[in-house]
Amino acid sequence: MAEKVLSIADSITVGELAEVLNLSVTTLVGELFKNGIAATINQRIDFETATIIVEELGIDVELEKKETTVTTERRVHELSAKAVERPPIVAVMGHVDHGKTSLLDAILGQKVVDGEAGGITQHISAYQTVRKDRTITLLDTPGHEAFAALRQHGATLTDVVIIVVAADDGVKPQTIEAIRFARTANAKIVVAINKIDKEAANAQLVKTQLATEHNLNPEEWGGDVVMVEVSAKTGVGIDKLLDMVLLVADIEELKADIDVPAEGLVIESHMETGRGAVVGLLVEQGALTPSSFLVAGTAYGKIRTLQDFSGKTIKTAGPSTPVTVSGFKELPQFGDIFEVVKSEKEAKAKASVVRIEREQNAASTNVTGADMLRLMTQKAEASDFNVIIKADVQGSLTSVIDSLKTIDTGGEVNLHVISSGVGNMTENDIRLVAGSNTVIYGFNVDLPPAVKQLATRERAEVRLYRVIYELLDDARLSMEKLLAPEIVETQIGTLEIKGVFRTMKDEIIAGGLVKSGKVVPNVLVRMTRGKGQTLEVLGEAEITNLQREKIESKEVFEGDMCGLSLKTHKKVMLEIGDKLEFFTRQVVERHL
Repeated sequence: MAEKVLSIADSITVGELAEVLNLSVTTLVGELFKNGIAATINQRIDFETATIIVEELGIDVELEKKETTVTTERRVHELSAKAVERPPIVAVMGHVDHGKTSLLDAILGQKVVDGEAGGITQHISAYQTVRKDRTITLLDTPGHEAFAALRQHGATLTDVVIIVVAADDGVKPQTIEAIRFARTANAKIVVAINKIDKEAANAQLVKTQLATEHNLNPEEWGGDVVMVEVSAKTGVGIDKLLDMVLLVADIEELKADIDVPAEGLVIESHMETGRGAVVGLLVEQGALTPSSFLVAGTAYGKIRTLQDFSGKTIKTAGPSTPVTVSGFKELPQFGDIFEVVKSEKEAKAKASVVRIEREQNAASTNVTGADMLRLMTQKAEASDFNVIIKADVQGSLTSVIDSLKTIDTGGEVNLHVISSGVGNMTENDIRLVAGSNTVIYGFNVDLPPAVKQLATRERAEVRLYRVIYELLDDARLSMEKLLAPEIVETQIGTLEIKGVFRTMKDEIIAGGLVKSGKVVPNVLVRMTRGKGQTLEVLGEAEITNLQREKIESKEVFEGDMCGLSLKTHKKVMLEIGDKLEFFTRQVVERHL
């Protein structure tokens, strides 16, 4: 009974499996469809699904998992004797509206904030400035708490973190967040106390807050943290701030090798018409040159153009230099490590290894073909909120997804990101959600006219945003609507039955003593008998008429006797001594 044994990876595309089994893709797709999986040629299925399909087809083949050894750990480089001094990499962080981007404007002499949605930096940007013939690399990290994940990536790139605190506003949540990230990255902290030109400015109070609450002690108080009072508006203190940054960097003795293959991090990536994948890189060691072969995560390519932060074409980029390159065959992810290799063949091989690793790691957490079919075709359960995310650049996409996942509903509403990508909305995005309750969120992307028409025709829910926190607020509101409402009961009073005058199928006329609170018409009544463990709920009713001393009354208070008519939904035999609880019941929408 010798079966043929075939080795496949933990997950495999439909096209690859068809090739391994020597079947036509059409045959395999048809069999998958019979088993409830609407798959395409490039869709991945897990090993278990592949095994089931082989059995269903009756093919005399046994599948086994291929052991894949993946070594994508970042190498730790020891500096050689030839290592040279490199510019410090400085991240600028701070609470929204504390003037972080305005401070960068003052340092760079340009309007970075122009074009920012609502004055909030939407994705990471890198610049360089020169002070006393020395270069400083600056990273402008996002200014809203929604970009926590992106800012954390920014912190890990840096040697020094400038934390901007407004002198008239003091320490805020994002200030604390920035301090935490800087410490996590083991970066040196320099505090820029901004807006000292404001009438309400109180730099001493800011220093006291930082010292007593966050253990950042100013140098002038005997501590080790440099704090500089500045005004981005007037330019006061800017030169001193840069001098202090260079002084802190000198203490660290920042060096890197240049006679080694270039290596660094991806800090931005997007598609551009006519240029293809345009990628922002930060070189950490080596010298990057045009025509070099690069690999970054699952992406690889050959550098066609190499530009500095201002868009000027350059011939080489050394350590701590931010550059923009074109030539990648696909977009790498934000935070991917890039390295220069000898040939395109080697680059492709390394990218393939990373791709396999990521697919294996994602197999247990990503939405599978069967899951996607279920999510897209069934009527969404009250506990599911399904979304597709499209963003302008990879860094923004990562941050939007990470931020959406932080919305806490106590486990009642499950957010599923069933698809994501970089670039404008496409007709495929619309077709993917047609007939489902899935929402497509677009961040800093456009909706072409043809795609908009298709969305209208298919009644697809497309929501476009330019400001991240507005997108998150919309998602939070949408998820709130899926929360089960809360039933709130408010007790008004209680009464003890002293006499029952008439009992009918749907009405009771009785009298009693108000024991607490008050009794009013048209409220709900819970009829009970006994107390403690023997308490029995006889049913619910509604007061239709209330009388005190045979006169119709609008309310009767504690200690008074009254007569009342109760409308019931079933016949209830009240007895003397039974209790009535009077209450209102409201359905209240819940909020996150």
